[in-house]
Amino acid sequence: MTHSHIESGAGRNRRRLQWSLTLTSAYFVTEVVAGWLTGSLALLADAGHMLTDVAGLGLALFAIHMAERPATPERTYGYYRIEIPAALANAVVLIGISIWVLFEAYERFRHPQPVATGLMLVVAFLGLVVNAASIWILRSAAGESLNLKGAYFEVLSDAVSSVGVMVAAAVMWLTGWSYADPLVSAAIGLFILPRTAKLMMDAVGVLLEGTPAEVNIGEVRGAIAAIHGVADVHDLHVWALTSGVNAISVHVVARDGNDVGDLLTRVGQCATGHFKIAHVTVQVEPPGWTCGGGHS
Repeated sequence: MTHSHIESGAGRNRRRLQWSLTLTSAYFVTEVVAGWLTGSLALLADAGHMLTDVAGLGLALFAIHMAERPATPERTYGYYRIEIPAALANAVVLIGISIWVLFEAYERFRHPQPVATGLMLVVAFLGLVVNAASIWILRSAAGESLNLKGAYFEVLSDAVSSVGVMVAAAVMWLTGWSYADPLVSAAIGLFILPRTAKLMMDAVGVLLEGTPAEVNIGEVRGAIAAIHGVADVHDLHVWALTSGVNAISVHVVARDGNDVGDLLTRVGQCATGHFKIAHVTVQVEPPGWTCGGGHS
């Protein structure tokens, strides 16, 4: 059976990703230069997070491109799932950078360094503006894709980071307390870690073909069992091909005298019409028929 192309959540928001990638890339370059010129670890920490934004958005766009490739005999579902390892790689990189920031903050606590607070404050404010724009661009799309969710969390965390950098710059400018820079840097690193861990667990869940969080498998089973002509439901599996593209396979036992074609249609309409499921595979069985090797 040939499958029609199903557009992924990321694919529906390609233009949003492109705009956000352009803004983020431009600011990342600005922040790296400013961090080096000012000697601010907080700016460099924020630049590290911006780098993961750039990488995450780039990976998401690459995943969209790959997902649009047609299915082949070797990959009958196409390349939808490529965005999931991309999201997982993005999470791993972000965790690594957060750990680096925490280590550097520790070193700065031991050996404080002077920071050019004026330029640091200006650049942090510019970062807040850029991140606010990216948040606005990605917010409505974040629930449709793990890559988009990862990108959204990253720009959200960068906005918080920018506020923290501004606070650190103001404190150092007004009081000369140099520990504000590594303190804010450490807070940025700690703020990112739990959100990144959640993204990683979501990606692993898809790779392990767990039931998508937005689908209640008990409700699916009950809805199919309630269809007129269905005597029993078994071998029910729901999994995600990629973010926003869920699939179901199910065996239904038909009652005597029911038209198989009509039953197939009603089960498919139930799955796609009432639940977030895009692809349906149904096996209809006559009463008393058993399928060897199946799962109850």
